[in-house]
Amino acid sequence: MHTRFRRPTAAALVAAALAAAALLLVPAAPAAAHNTLRAASPADGDRLTTPPTRITLEFAQRLDPTFTTIALTDAARRKVPTGAPAVDGTKGTVTVDETLGEGTYTVAYRIVSADGHPVQGSYRFTVAGGVDTAGGATATAPSATAPTAAASSAAAPPAAVSVGPPASATGSGGPGTGAVLLAAGVLVAVLGGAALLLRRRRETR
Repeated sequence: MHTRFRRPTAAALVAAALAAAALLLVPAAPAAAHNTLRAASPADGDRLTTPPTRITLEFAQRLDPTFTTIALTDAARRKVPTGAPAVDGTKGTVTVDETLGEGTYTVAYRIVSADGHPVQGSYRFTVAGGVDTAGGATATAPSATAPTAAASSAAAPPAAVSVGPPASATGSGGPGTGAVLLAAGVLVAVLGGAALLLRRRRETR
């Protein structure tokens, strides 16, 4: 007893080719990207000769004013008085309500990404220098009371801030050029095979 196997039809081969191409072209749905800090003023590691009067943080995504917190503390971990965060699109700004003395300061922030995930981080800057008795600027001479950048980083844990790349540099989650070319090659090969098989079947009838 012989079992007769049915040969795949051209239509079945075309359907298989389309399914394979769809699997290659449609990637798995990526997780929503979390918001990241892109820029800050003062910036991480800045050494200023003039105390800042405001702090501005710029993020990769728009901020929600309700869930945006920016705090400033000094080397003794005392919270420095600031205004409430003013949000403008991707930027959040707080005004410093007192003149900062020489020393190292920590900027800490907490925001919520568009996917609802909380993001927080911190970084440090230093206010140092002033005017000497001769009236010359001493911007390059560190204060005796202000730790140097190396000493500050050694005495305290590394900053938790993670500055991400610009939004234009991140992947969008779409198929890459290689995947598109591979899918096109598979599709052409299968369609060609289906056409050849159909032609041979017609010739043998």
